[in-house]
Amino acid sequence: MRRQIPAAAALAAALLATAAAAAPKPAVHKPAAAKPATDAPAAAPAPTGPFDARNPDYLIALLAGMQAQATVAERQDDTVSLKVVNPAYGFSAQFAGCDPHGRVCKALAFSGLSEQRTVTLAEINRFNQTTINCHAFMDNGGKPHAWYSTLVFESTTRADMITHIQAWQGCWATFGAFLKSPTDYLSAAP
Repeated sequence: MRRQIPAAAALAAALLATAAAAAPKPAVHKPAAAKPATDAPAAAPAPTGPFDARNPDYLIALLAGMQAQATVAERQDDTVSLKVVNPAYGFSAQFAGCDPHGRVCKALAFSGLSEQRTVTLAEINRFNQTTINCHAFMDNGGKPHAWYSTLVFESTTRADMITHIQAWQGCWATFGAFLKSPTDYLSAAP
């Protein structure tokens, strides 16, 4: 069952507007300088046919239209992991429950890592109590991560996927505001 949140699209759009200003500085590998067109590898062909949110190629193409470059970073068992870089920050996307060809996946998670170590595990736990679809955790090295996940279906449309991307961008912006000042964020949170 898909949970509907009132005004989610409006909220995502409002949060998206502040994403660049509030987003934490994630660990992003800077892309190498652009090579001349003659040396550049050929881009993967855009998928054809109706949009299929269960196929990572369609997310890669969708993100390219949003000025983000996504590439397959790893395929293992039933997962396909993507590395995504856009003008503001980098993040990962992971498809899970995929068939042996890395298609017909069942779930998708967006995640980002911040190099900031300004929060405690207790603050991360309190942050998780303030959000319904944006979650955080601290890795063994003390680095905070944020993530947003969703199920994907044959019926998931391109517009649905754009809404999920916007929700992820809003999550990342909210997480950035939290990391900027955990005390202020948590004192104002519901």
